[in-house]
Amino acid sequence: MDTSRAVKLIAIIVPTLLSGYADSVGFVHSARVWAHGMLVWAEVAKSSLGYALGAVTYWWAIKYLNEFGIVSPEVQTLGWFVVTIAGVALLSGDLFRWPLTDRGVALGILLGLDWLVVRSRG
Repeated sequence: MDTSRAVKLIAIIVPTLLSGYADSVGFVHSARVWAHGMLVWAEVAKSSLGYALGAVTYWWAIKYLNEFGIVSPEVQTLGWFVVTIAGVALLSGDLFRWPLTDRGVALGILLGLDWLVVRSRG
């Protein structure tokens, strides 16, 4: 792989990771915005900030995905989805309570989605 291609790939990976992480923070805090029927404004603020940062960094990733020739919204979204769902599972702590079989299935699904991203390059 030539240097410019490697740089473009890094320019895709970094904002995709940041976007997925920020959105996963947003999702985890969104799950906590209602407590005992009352809106928890601190959780609203944290989830809103996560989503806002996620959107901005996602747009940043899209710029480099387009430059790399990946223009399909489905393919562009797959990378974000994989990072986001993994982030939610890790940040919530639930992943560590899953049976080993379920963790293996989840890993297989994530790897399958990664495979689709690589193969379609659309």
